[in-house]
Amino acid sequence: MEVVVYARPGCPFCFMLRRGLRKRKIEFTEVDIWKDPAAAATVRAVANGNETVPTVHVAGQWLVNPKADVVAELARS
Repeated sequence: MEVVVYARPGCPFCFMLRRGLRKRKIEFTEVDIWKDPAAAATVRAVANGNETVPTVHVAGQWLVNPKADVVAELARS
């Protein structure tokens, strides 16, 4: 199952999510919303107009600032 993490540099919540996913051995692709305007627009579209990160797309679902356990569970389903 593909996991895409939308993030930005220096975000402590993004750091914690990445660390949690690595600990759980979940592979993911990271997209920097500051370098990718389309990705930033996608995040705003699913986060009520905000650029809230991390935002994750997994198992056909969008999650805003999720816990690593939730992402891992969906990725393994």
